[in-house]
Amino acid sequence: MGGTLILAAAAGTVAVLLAVRLWVVLRPRAAVPRRSLSLLVVAGSGGHTTEILRLLENLSDAYSPRHYIIADTDEMSAHKINSFEVNRADRNPSAVFPEYYIHRIPRSREVQQSWLSTVLTTLYSLWLSFPLTHRVKPDLVLCNGPGTCVPICISALLLGILGIKKVIIVYVESICRVEHLSLSGKILFHLSDYFIVQWPTLKEKYPKSVYLGRIV
Repeated sequence: MGGTLILAAAAGTVAVLLAVRLWVVLRPRAAVPRRSLSLLVVAGSGGHTTEILRLLENLSDAYSPRHYIIADTDEMSAHKINSFEVNRADRNPSAVFPEYYIHRIPRSREVQQSWLSTVLTTLYSLWLSFPLTHRVKPDLVLCNGPGTCVPICISALLLGILGIKKVIIVYVESICRVEHLSLSGKILFHLSDYFIVQWPTLKEKYPKSVYLGRIV
């Protein structure tokens, strides 16, 4: 009985310490000016990739190097990213050679995949995402809803919880989401530093979100 109480007390202490650490990581901090920011971009397939690349068109070259995360079977996104970076360099030939990298991880969920198996594939994706995120150590993670972004954002959050590096997480809900958040949005609404929506109806439902109008 005594041993059980000790274990329960120890587990409770660990839970409290983790909760406090999570609060410290997620609480707002004053922005620190920097000459450049290492950017980790999560690109989903199809429309998600198109939207995130449109958003990147408005970012300066100070967001460098740029690391792109795509699903391991998503060749179309890889072609779009390469074309985007080539066109970006052509528009600004005076800039230094673009520094970008494409990384691949397994999809956390396929279309019409069962929820039970999704838990297992997401855990597997998270297992592979943390070493990648730890190696890159980005200053900022930018994503807009593909399932692949959930393990990446959790990995980035873990870097802060473990005291390795505070990573800013910016989530932009897809323009297609007018009245309801996506599943990824519902999860990352509580974990992201900035949660941006593109419709006033979502801002009304989620007052803590940031509404900037249509940005893609």
